[in-house]
Amino acid sequence: MSQERPSALTGVDLTLAYDARVISSSLNVEIPSGKVSVIIGPNACGKSTLLRALSRLLQPSQGTVYLSGTDIRSMAPKELARKLGLLPQSSVAPFGITVAELVGRGRFPHQKMLQQWSEDDQVAVARALQATGIAGLSTRPVEELSGGQRQRVWIALLLAQDSPLMLLDEPTTFLDISHQLEVLELVRRLNREEGRTMALVLHDLNQACRFADHLIVMKDGDIVEQGVPSDIMTESLLHRVFDLDARIIPDPVFGTPLVIPIGALRSDA
Repeated sequence: MSQERPSALTGVDLTLAYDARVISSSLNVEIPSGKVSVIIGPNACGKSTLLRALSRLLQPSQGTVYLSGTDIRSMAPKELARKLGLLPQSSVAPFGITVAELVGRGRFPHQKMLQQWSEDDQVAVARALQATGIAGLSTRPVEELSGGQRQRVWIALLLAQDSPLMLLDEPTTFLDISHQLEVLELVRRLNREEGRTMALVLHDLNQACRFADHLIVMKDGDIVEQGVPSDIMTESLLHRVFDLDARIIPDPVFGTPLVIPIGALRSDA
């Protein structure tokens, strides 16, 4: 039996709020080390807010976020960036910037005041471009690329940042199905081949079940379930969280849970 990996990132008793509007309270969550974690839940249930808190973009009103056992509030910004990278939901590149220039910005946490660019930076950028399959696009302006290519550029920026933990907020939004799969397969490859811990927000339940090692299900700011998709993805869970009448069968290709939607549950039925 394989030994359970420790948590890379843990939120303990978190209360998350924007001014007086509380999104989550007494929330506890774990992002296991060395795995792909996927956060799912209805719209506006707090998924993106949770990622912002885990990355220190949002300060919890109460509770603590620990990175490898250390309170992230005690970490200097560059130290945190060397260990954790975040791809926000909407990332906008400066007009005219090339792929290589944008990816190079991921090296900022590693640069020193008197040495702004080094051979290590050059090697890291080249490796990131190669790993994401965009080395041939390095001189292209980012705005000329397709949606799928741009997502690869942003992921390459995180790779160049060389953070062992990467958080991605809805990285497949607005992409067609082939580009969605490209991004998700890249996420899994970075995890399997490079050992990076990945956590991302997805809307597609079947993609979540297929690509996640660890599934986190949210509703109304709360964590409803956490665990292996095959253990926690049930028809009753879909009823409770998504108001969805569905059947779950084994995927005939991958063996993961396959959600077959039947219809929305009617509250007046």
